[in-house]
Amino acid sequence: SAAASAPPPKPRPRKIQTLDDPPKKNDYLGDLDLPSSSDSEDEASGTPVQREKPAKELFLAQRSSAAASKRVADKERKMQEKAAAMKADALRDDDNVFDVSYEQQGSGEDSTLSATDIKVHQMTIRAKGKILLENTTLTIAAGRRYGLVGPNGKGKSTVMRMIARRQVPVPENLDVLLVEQEVVGTEDSALESVVAADVELVGLRKEEAELTAKLEGLQVDDEDGGVSDRLNEIYERMNELGSASAEARASKILHGLGFTEVMQRRATNLFSGGWRMRISLARALYIQPTVLLLDEPTNHLDLRAVLWLEEYLTRWKKTLVVVSHDRDFLNSITTDIIHLHDERLHYYRGNFESFEDMYAQKRREMNKEFEKYEKQMKAAKKSGSKDKQAKVDKQAKAGAKGKGGKKGSKQSEGSSETTTAAPRKWNDYTV
Repeated sequence: SAAASAPPPKPRPRKIQTLDDPPKKNDYLGDLDLPSSSDSEDEASGTPVQREKPAKELFLAQRSSAAASKRVADKERKMQEKAAAMKADALRDDDNVFDVSYEQQGSGEDSTLSATDIKVHQMTIRAKGKILLENTTLTIAAGRRYGLVGPNGKGKSTVMRMIARRQVPVPENLDVLLVEQEVVGTEDSALESVVAADVELVGLRKEEAELTAKLEGLQVDDEDGGVSDRLNEIYERMNELGSASAEARASKILHGLGFTEVMQRRATNLFSGGWRMRISLARALYIQPTVLLLDEPTNHLDLRAVLWLEEYLTRWKKTLVVVSHDRDFLNSITTDIIHLHDERLHYYRGNFESFEDMYAQKRREMNKEFEKYEKQMKAAKKSGSKDKQAKVDKQAKAGAKGKGGKKGSKQSEGSSETTTAAPRKWNDYTV
C-alpha cells in the first residue's frame, strides 16, 4: 500500500572532518588529551601558543644548565677549600694558641744532638687555657710504626704538630715531616713536584748544569782543575742520592696513589684539592724522612690507593706515626699504639687489634678498682671519720702507683701510667 509505495530515504551526505573540527565522541583518540595538531585552535581562542623546542635547542639548553651547575659546584668547593686553608693558617701562625711545657732533659741541648728516639717527660699541652695533655710522657722509638688513637678533638693532631714544629725536644739529627696540607698548585707537573721535594738533589742538578755549560762554552779557565773537581764531587753526591732513578721512583709512587702517566705530566694547579693532597703524600714518601707523621692519610684515597699505601708502609724502615680512623689500615701497618685517654698518653705493643683486646681488659680492671674505691670511700664517709677517708684515699693511690710500676706488662716502657691519683671511673667512648 502507501508504506510500501513510499520511495526509499535518500542517504545523508557524508561530512568530511577537517583539522579544525573537534574529534568525534566515538573516535578512538577522542577522549585522550593530546596536543593540538595545528595552532588554529589556540589562535582562535586567543590562548598563547607554547611550541615545543627542537631537539637540538633542548640539548644545548640542558648542556648549558649542566655547565652552570658545575661552575657553581666548583666555586663552592674552592670557597670551602680556601676557608679550610685560612683556618689552618690561622692556627699555624698563632703562637699563642698552644702552650707547651715539659721537663728539661740533661744539660742544655747536647742531650738531643745524637739521639735516635724522641722522649719528652712531664709534658703538658694547653690550647687557649684548655688542657689537652697533662703531666704525660711522649715516647717515639726509632724504627717503630705508631698509630695515634683517641677521641676526636682531644689533641692527636696537636701532638703531631708539636713534634713537627719542634716545640718539644726532638733530636737535631732527625728530619721530621708532617703531611697535613695539599701541595701548592703551580705550573710544574705532578712528577716534577715530587722530584722537587728533594731540595738537595735539585740544587746539585742545577749546579751541575751550570758548570757543564760553562766548561763546554769555554766561559771559565779550569787550568787548576777546580771546576772539574767540583763536578766530580757533585756527581758522587748525586749518585748517593740516586739521581739516575729519581724520576722512576717518583713515578712509581704516584702510580701507586692513582696517577696515570698523563696525570703525572699534568700541572699541579689543574688538580683538585684531594689530588694535590695525594701529591703531598707522594712527596713525603719519596724523600723518606727519618720521622714521618701522617694525619688521616686515607681520607683522599680510593680503595686501590689505600691498599697500595698499606703495602708500602708495612715495609717502612724508619719511624712512622699515623692518625687514622680506618681500623683495617691501622691494623695492617702499626707495630705500636699510642692511646690518648684522660689527658695522658698510654702505650701498647702490637697492632690495633691487639690494642683493642688490652684496652677492653684495662677498662674492666679500672672500673672494678673504681667501684671498690667508691664503696670503701662511702663507708668511710658514713662513719664520719676523716682519718678513715684519708686512709682509703692513701691506700688507693699506693695501689695505683704499684700497678703502674709493674714489670712484664704488655704495655711498653713508655707508658705514662705512673700517676698516683685515686681510681676514677673509666670515661668510655668508641675508639
